[in-house]
Amino acid sequence: MTEHDEQSRTEGLSEDWARRALTDLARAALTEQRRARRWSLFFRFAFLTVLIALFVNYETAHFRSVGLANQFTALVRLQGTIRPDSEADAHGIDAALRAAFAAQPRAVILAADSPGGSPVQASDMNAEIWRLRARYPHIPIYTVVGDLCASGCYYVAVATNRIYANPASLVGSIGVLMDGFGYTGIMKKLGITRRLLTAGSNKDFLDPFSPLTPQHRAYAQKMLDQIHQQFIAAVTRGRGARLMLHADLFSGLIWTGERARQLGLIDGFGSVGYVARHIIKAPHIVDFTPKPGLAEQFAEHLGTDAGHALAARVWSPLPRFL
Repeated sequence: MTEHDEQSRTEGLSEDWARRALTDLARAALTEQRRARRWSLFFRFAFLTVLIALFVNYETAHFRSVGLANQFTALVRLQGTIRPDSEADAHGIDAALRAAFAAQPRAVILAADSPGGSPVQASDMNAEIWRLRARYPHIPIYTVVGDLCASGCYYVAVATNRIYANPASLVGSIGVLMDGFGYTGIMKKLGITRRLLTAGSNKDFLDPFSPLTPQHRAYAQKMLDQIHQQFIAAVTRGRGARLMLHADLFSGLIWTGERARQLGLIDGFGSVGYVARHIIKAPHIVDFTPKPGLAEQFAEHLGTDAGHALAARVWSPLPRFL
């Protein structure tokens, strides 16, 4: 092979390599363009889906508030321990009740199944129900008790027009408690000394690692008595002449639905469906209960509620209707 032939061969190989490189670059660019187009279509489709969902939600709400006005029963569920940042906190329940009344139903049902909880949260919901009753005097609100409506739950329920339950439901427990544990005995046995420095002679009030003094006990009891009187006043305002005077009515005892009716703590027997059909006469029920988000649901699956309950039992310096 001559030098000229070798040079021609080398130039041909260079041209083939350049051609292949350009072809590969063109194919890569085309592939990237197609990928970008697919993502663009995906985001456009997702955006359209969100718009459709928002439109359907708006139309559903509009249908509820206009098309079904005064033809349906609004439902709000009060379930679980009443405490902040829970499904049974005042912020969420109050907002749900406002939305329910604003939709102009024939009546609202508060489906209650709770052991009670925070006096502040319960008092807030009680006040909001009274406010909504005054703003919408033509829309009654009824409580329907499931298994349990005790303490703070009953504090909320007494603000409604009527209360219905099952004869086997547990109702009442009109009292207040403040509980916890003291560790001074075991600390003494283990030779552990509490080193607590305070600015303020009562800053160690109800400290579980310090002895409970007679002065602190008396002060705590005074607070509980004050909150108990607030509870009694709320029950008296809500139930009025329907209450039957009984020595243990405000003692913290809990009653069956059957006995609660005799004492005037409830008005009758019935489920949510029964009250909607036969009392309200609007069997179509629209649920306005706030739904937890994904994070809250995940936390519940991890046992957050159980953790809160355990923590409250180990040490709870706040008064509770529970």
